[in-house]
Amino acid sequence: FPFSLFPLREHGMNWRAKPLTCQEIQAFRKSKEVMDRFIRAYKLMLGFYGIHLVNEETGELKRAENWRERFENLNRFSHNNLRITRILKCLGEMGYEDYQVHLVKFFLTETLVEETLPNVKRSALDYFLFTVRSKEKRRELVHYAWQHFRPQSSFVWGPRDKLQKYR
Repeated sequence: FPFSLFPLREHGMNWRAKPLTCQEIQAFRKSKEVMDRFIRAYKLMLGFYGIHLVNEETGELKRAENWRERFENLNRFSHNNLRITRILKCLGEMGYEDYQVHLVKFFLTETLVEETLPNVKRSALDYFLFTVRSKEKRRELVHYAWQHFRPQSSFVWGPRDKLQKYR
């Protein structure tokens, strides 16, 4: 039957792919073979996006050598943003919350600091940020986004008074 490379507990664009059950997620997480394949699939997609997984333990990322041409593709085709959101959600399901944080921070840096992915900025702020499961890490990322968003007065992803006091 049809499956997704990054399965979730919700329906995606492939209406024939069945959503995961909690039991399936637990079985996947216990299988070294499945998790190894999952990381291989993740690295494959990162490569497609011009990103390199530097450290499998931490999830640390950097630009791949072909980042310029791949970022051009990311800027041109917004359907990639849906896939990235799906990958981020799946990372959370599979227990890779640290990977989520690194990937979201990567996109926030590229969109807000480096300004290399202007057409990914809205998705990074509206969707990518809010896939992060850890409330504490999500707060850190929202604060990071707020620090780098211009103009700061137009930042709507968190309450200004709390962002100003955040430590």
